[in-house]
Amino acid sequence: MTPTFPSEKAPAKTRYTRLAIVLHWLLALAILGIFAVGFYMADLPFSPWRLKLYNWHKWAGVTFLALTVLRLLWRVTHRPPALPAAITQAMPTWQMRAYHATHYLLYALFFAVPLVGWAYSSAAGFPIVWFGVVSLPDLLPVNKDLAALIKPWHEIFAYALIALAGLHIAAALKHHWLDRDGLLSRMMPGRS
Repeated sequence: MTPTFPSEKAPAKTRYTRLAIVLHWLLALAILGIFAVGFYMADLPFSPWRLKLYNWHKWAGVTFLALTVLRLLWRVTHRPPALPAAITQAMPTWQMRAYHATHYLLYALFFAVPLVGWAYSSAAGFPIVWFGVVSLPDLLPVNKDLAALIKPWHEIFAYALIALAGLHIAAALKHHWLDRDGLLSRMMPGRS
């Protein structure tokens, strides 16, 4: 092991931590899976299969919320690597603003979508029993009129989340395939 001296600078981190990478890809897959199940089940006729999908959807949403809390705590306590200078210098101001705004909005929707879904479920009188074992508290008292007002917001926020995720993917692919600036490699699984 080579000793370091106070005058020596540690090399700048260029990649996200392993846990940040795992949480990123786990939540990315969860967004796609939960959205697909939600989209599929929404127009199914009432049946045991639809009820089972609704339970899975709610369990996945609560799990997603818990992982989001973990990811945010990790992000707050472990600074992500700075964007490489070459990228920040090449990026127009509007792209840098869009980059930051997209990340903030994604985090806001990571919380809003499952919490609004949970609130709807509570107001509609459908308790959430996580994985059929842990009974979660209702966020709101049963109120069918309130449930009817909340339900469309869960869908609106879910569509907004999937649209922002699509924008995030498109930007990452642009950086990877067109700009070839290595930005995507910072979040790819592999050696850190």
